[in-house]
Amino acid sequence: LCAISRYLLRGQLGWFGLTVACVVPGYAAQLLSILWFRADGRPPGCRLLALHLLQLGLWKRDSCRYWDVLRLVAAKRGSAGAGEVLTQHGDVCVLRLLEALLQTLPHLLLQAYVVVAVDPAGFIPGLSAGLSLLSLAWALVSYSCFACLLKPGHLCPPATAILCLLLWRTGMLGTRVLALVLFARLYSFWVFAVAGIHWLLMSFWLVAQQTDIVAQPCRWRLFNCLVGAVYIFCYVNVRPGPSKRRVAVFYAVSTQDIPY
Repeated sequence: LCAISRYLLRGQLGWFGLTVACVVPGYAAQLLSILWFRADGRPPGCRLLALHLLQLGLWKRDSCRYWDVLRLVAAKRGSAGAGEVLTQHGDVCVLRLLEALLQTLPHLLLQAYVVVAVDPAGFIPGLSAGLSLLSLAWALVSYSCFACLLKPGHLCPPATAILCLLLWRTGMLGTRVLALVLFARLYSFWVFAVAGIHWLLMSFWLVAQQTDIVAQPCRWRLFNCLVGAVYIFCYVNVRPGPSKRRVAVFYAVSTQDIPY
């Protein structure tokens, strides 16, 4: 909101429009949140619909999920109900990651480009980009911790491990975004060609791995295409089992498609 107000007050209507446009993809996550509320037996009323229109639906969803998790833990001490608690926790992580990829990531790219190429002394775009980077990194760390809990015999990582994961994700995303922004500054629209080639390579690679998370063929192809787009910026493990080789392939491609 501060970035939007800044561009509007300064008459920078182009950056104002692009920043507002970064909000639009987030409504897909808001729609999913509404459908999720209905599936949980909570018909959305006027107040809930207004919150979703104001981009606060996921905040409401997360608060409800966290409250449900705390309530279940308090009511079912010990191992009883652990599966239900894990499911509720997974809902929070997945919604948070979806919001970050659809809304936070485009905003991060746009504000980083403004800071690097347009207004290096801009405090509000720089602060907005930094907070977006931390938000995206935290969403990925939360999802990684949830994926770890799904494995049999695995416990919640300690705080030091979570901190190391956050630093790793922040550094990886920061360097990746900076490389793309610098490439866009020097070569303009050619950055879309580079990102498109990377997206195709990652999508074909996922298809070759026979990722069977989604059963229907059409949805399975769409899922691979969407994850391939995410792989332009970061690695997300979507398959069970050891991932050392997959991570090595990802980093090999990521360090070759853009001249750092």
